[in-house]
Amino acid sequence: MVVRVVRLGTPRDPDEGPRIGTVRRPPRGVLKSQYAKENWYDVWFPNLAPSPATMKLGQSADTEAGWANFKRKYRGEMARPDAAHAIELLASLSHSTNFSIGCYCEDEARCHRSVLRGLLHSAGAKLA
Repeated sequence: MVVRVVRLGTPRDPDEGPRIGTVRRPPRGVLKSQYAKENWYDVWFPNLAPSPATMKLGQSADTEAGWANFKRKYRGEMARPDAAHAIELLASLSHSTNFSIGCYCEDEARCHRSVLRGLLHSAGAKLA
Protein backbone atom coordinates (compact mmCIF):
# COMPACT_ATOMS: atom_id res chain seq x y z
CA MET A 1 0.00 0.00 0.00
CA VAL A 2 1.40 3.38 -1.02
CA VAL A 3 0.64 6.92 -2.04
CA ARG A 4 1.75 7.96 -5.51
CA VAL A 5 2.46 11.55 -6.49
CA VAL A 6 1.24 12.05 -10.05
CA ARG A 7 0.49 14.57 -12.75
CA LEU A 8 -3.28 14.88 -13.05
CA GLY A 9 -4.69 13.95 -16.44
CA THR A 10 -2.06 11.27 -17.10
CA PRO A 11 -2.88 7.56 -17.46
CA ARG A 12 -3.38 5.72 -14.17
CA ASP A 13 -1.38 2.76 -12.92
CA PRO A 14 -3.62 -0.32 -12.63
CA ASP A 15 -3.29 -0.43 -8.82
CA GLU A 16 -3.16 3.33 -8.25
CA GLY A 17 -6.43 3.57 -6.31
CA PRO A 18 -8.38 6.81 -5.95
CA ARG A 19 -6.77 9.96 -7.32
CA ILE A 20 -6.91 13.09 -5.18
CA GLY A 21 -6.54 16.47 -6.86
CA THR A 22 -4.55 18.83 -4.63
CA VAL A 23 -5.26 21.79 -6.89
CA ARG A 24 -6.92 25.15 -6.38
CA ARG A 25 -9.16 24.92 -9.47
CA PRO A 26 -10.86 22.09 -11.41
CA PRO A 27 -9.52 21.36 -14.91
CA ARG A 28 -10.66 23.92 -17.48
CA GLY A 29 -13.05 22.82 -20.17
CA VAL A 30 -13.78 19.44 -18.59
CA LEU A 31 -17.24 18.48 -17.42
CA LYS A 32 -17.41 17.50 -13.75
CA SER A 33 -18.81 14.12 -14.78
CA GLN A 34 -15.59 13.49 -16.76
CA TYR A 35 -12.98 14.31 -14.09
CA ALA A 36 -12.45 10.70 -13.04
CA LYS A 37 -13.07 9.18 -16.48
CA GLU A 38 -10.38 11.39 -18.01
CA ASN A 39 -7.91 10.66 -15.17
CA TRP A 40 -7.98 14.11 -13.63
CA TYR A 41 -9.10 13.12 -10.14
CA ASP A 42 -11.76 11.23 -8.20
CA VAL A 43 -11.78 13.64 -5.26
CA TRP A 44 -10.98 17.35 -5.34
CA PHE A 45 -9.03 18.35 -2.23
CA PRO A 46 -7.93 21.99 -2.59
CA ASN A 47 -7.00 22.05 1.14
CA LEU A 48 -3.49 20.94 0.16
CA ALA A 49 -3.12 23.34 -2.77
CA PRO A 50 -1.07 26.51 -2.40
CA SER A 51 -3.04 29.69 -1.75
CA PRO A 52 -3.49 31.86 -4.85
CA ALA A 53 -0.75 34.27 -3.69
CA THR A 54 1.69 31.44 -2.98
CA MET A 55 0.82 29.75 -6.27
CA LYS A 56 1.72 32.97 -8.11
CA LEU A 57 5.09 32.98 -6.32
CA GLY A 58 5.76 29.46 -7.56
CA GLN A 59 4.67 30.20 -11.11
CA SER A 60 6.90 33.27 -11.32
CA ALA A 61 9.92 31.70 -9.59
CA ASP A 62 12.64 31.84 -12.23
CA THR A 63 15.59 31.62 -9.84
CA GLU A 64 16.55 29.18 -7.09
CA ALA A 65 15.97 31.95 -4.55
CA GLY A 66 12.46 32.53 -5.90
CA TRP A 67 11.70 28.80 -5.79
CA ALA A 68 13.06 28.58 -2.23
CA ASN A 69 10.74 31.44 -1.26
CA PHE A 70 7.77 29.58 -2.76
CA LYS A 71 8.68 26.39 -0.88
CA ARG A 72 9.03 28.28 2.40
CA LYS A 73 5.62 29.93 1.98
CA TYR A 74 3.91 26.69 0.94
CA ARG A 75 5.45 24.74 3.83
CA GLY A 76 4.15 27.46 6.14
CA GLU A 77 0.65 27.01 4.74
CA MET A 78 0.89 23.25 5.16
CA ALA A 79 1.96 23.68 8.80
CA ARG A 80 -1.44 25.16 9.67
CA PRO A 81 -3.53 22.74 11.75
CA ASP A 82 -6.09 21.79 9.07
CA ALA A 83 -3.45 21.08 6.43
CA ALA A 84 -1.10 19.36 8.88
CA HIS A 85 -3.93 17.06 9.99
CA ALA A 86 -4.77 16.25 6.37
CA ILE A 87 -1.13 15.35 5.68
CA GLU A 88 -1.05 13.13 8.78
CA LEU A 89 -4.27 11.44 7.67
CA LEU A 90 -2.94 10.75 4.16
CA ALA A 91 0.35 9.47 5.57
CA SER A 92 -1.54 7.06 7.81
CA LEU A 93 -3.83 5.89 4.99
CA SER A 94 -0.80 5.14 2.80
CA HIS A 95 -0.04 2.18 5.08
CA SER A 96 -3.40 0.51 4.43
CA THR A 97 -4.56 1.53 0.94
CA ASN A 98 -3.28 2.70 -2.43
CA PHE A 99 -4.14 6.19 -3.61
CA SER A 100 -2.52 9.06 -5.45
CA ILE A 101 -2.30 12.82 -5.09
CA GLY A 102 -1.49 15.22 -7.85
CA CYS A 103 -1.41 18.51 -9.67
CA TYR A 104 -1.49 19.65 -13.30
CA CYS A 105 2.13 20.87 -13.51
CA GLU A 106 4.30 19.11 -16.06
CA ASP A 107 7.53 19.36 -14.04
CA GLU A 108 7.18 17.93 -10.53
CA ALA A 109 10.48 19.53 -9.51
CA ARG A 110 8.86 22.96 -9.98
CA CYS A 111 5.45 22.07 -8.56
CA HIS A 112 3.97 22.10 -5.08
CA ARG A 113 3.59 18.34 -5.32
CA SER A 114 7.37 17.96 -4.90
CA VAL A 115 7.10 19.79 -1.58
CA LEU A 116 3.98 17.83 -0.66
CA ARG A 117 5.87 14.58 -1.39
CA GLY A 118 8.51 15.65 1.15
CA LEU A 119 5.90 16.60 3.74
CA LEU A 120 4.18 13.23 3.34
CA HIS A 121 7.52 11.46 3.67
CA SER A 122 8.28 13.41 6.85
CA ALA A 123 4.86 12.41 8.20
CA GLY A 124 5.75 8.73 7.67
CA ALA A 125 3.86 8.05 4.44
CA LYS A 126 4.72 5.06 2.29
CA LEU A 127 5.51 6.61 -1.09
CA ALA A 128 5.82 4.90 -4.48
